[in-house]
Amino acid sequence: MRIAVITPYPPSKGTLNEYAYHFVQALRQKREDVSEIVILSDELPKGEQYTSDRAGVHGVPLRVVPAWRFGAWNNALRILKAVRKAKPDAVLFNIQFASFGSGKVSAVLGLLSPALVKLFGFPTTVLLHNIMETVDLKSAGFAKNPLLEALIRIFGNIVTRLLLKVDWVALTIPKYVEILEQKYKANNVLLAPHGSFVETPQPSFELPSGPLQIMAFGKFGTYKKVESMIEAVKLLQTDGRPPLQVVIAGTDSPNTLGYLEGVRKQYEGSADLKFTGYVAEEDVPRIFGDATVVVFPYTSTTGSSGVLHQAGEYGKAVVLPHIGDFAEVIAEEGYTGQFFEPDNVQSLADAIARVIDDPQRRRDIGTQNYIASRGLPILDVVDWYLLHFQELLKQRKR
Repeated sequence: MRIAVITPYPPSKGTLNEYAYHFVQALRQKREDVSEIVILSDELPKGEQYTSDRAGVHGVPLRVVPAWRFGAWNNALRILKAVRKAKPDAVLFNIQFASFGSGKVSAVLGLLSPALVKLFGFPTTVLLHNIMETVDLKSAGFAKNPLLEALIRIFGNIVTRLLLKVDWVALTIPKYVEILEQKYKANNVLLAPHGSFVETPQPSFELPSGPLQIMAFGKFGTYKKVESMIEAVKLLQTDGRPPLQVVIAGTDSPNTLGYLEGVRKQYEGSADLKFTGYVAEEDVPRIFGDATVVVFPYTSTTGSSGVLHQAGEYGKAVVLPHIGDFAEVIAEEGYTGQFFEPDNVQSLADAIARVIDDPQRRRDIGTQNYIASRGLPILDVVDWYLLHFQELLKQRKR
């Protein structure tokens, strides 16, 4: 079958690009079931371009088509046009509520595309990484007053009902499934495993020479702010400890462009602070491998954390707030960490100290997270989706 996947995809820096990369790489190994993959991704900045493999040298033939633009109001129509041109047997949207725009109008209009594609007769599945009911809109940077928050939630409910018009909605957290089934009486929602990205060997837990690296990874600026982490590490820079270095690995959130540059200027001259910028896929193992601990300086959550799964794959201890979707993933999938109170610099400093001052504690957390990450390889997750695609095709032929 030919499968179209609507998603940001490297070198796009859009949210969920890493998940899409690993999912598609696994999908490309399924030659018996898949004849071609067409990725309909967002337009890249001038001078950048996607790499396709139409001949299928590295697996199932792959085409990457720039089909929509982040922030554009007409993305639903552009995506529909691209899908109709690609003529896929099955369509998968890998999205969350802010996938198509940082502005409220562009975000909502883009989310009409799955229902529109389904309306035109294409078997359509949505992998939805967050739901409106569990997002703290204020912390996530979408609503600054109660009236605006109420309006956004009303539109969020409408959009959710439209998303549920597709054949299947796959969710990665059990709580999400319960909410959509109970609130919207949905009978087409499925609990989909997140999957582990890479088959990493048992970690050694040995650290590289040099400063202990306190690392945060992701897209920053809304509910992921690094100032508290920087200040917490400052409190730990004492004569009794090895040198420490804060590593900010990643880029701005699309909602807060320029945020990291502002942080860089604020802490200009700090020798113990490193900004890596965008981390290419081939550099991810090194970034995680060099880290002593991975910190999640979040004030809220908006979905199952791919970074937490990656930290587990590399056997890393994590420091994180016990809130929202983190609590769900920890309870359901067996991850653990050292916890702190959000927006509390001293609490964060204490949590980091408990990990870096106790090598055995660091190893124990890293080992448990590594074991948790081994739960289900992404190859098996792809098989799960293919079974559901095949069922949709059978239903279509009846």
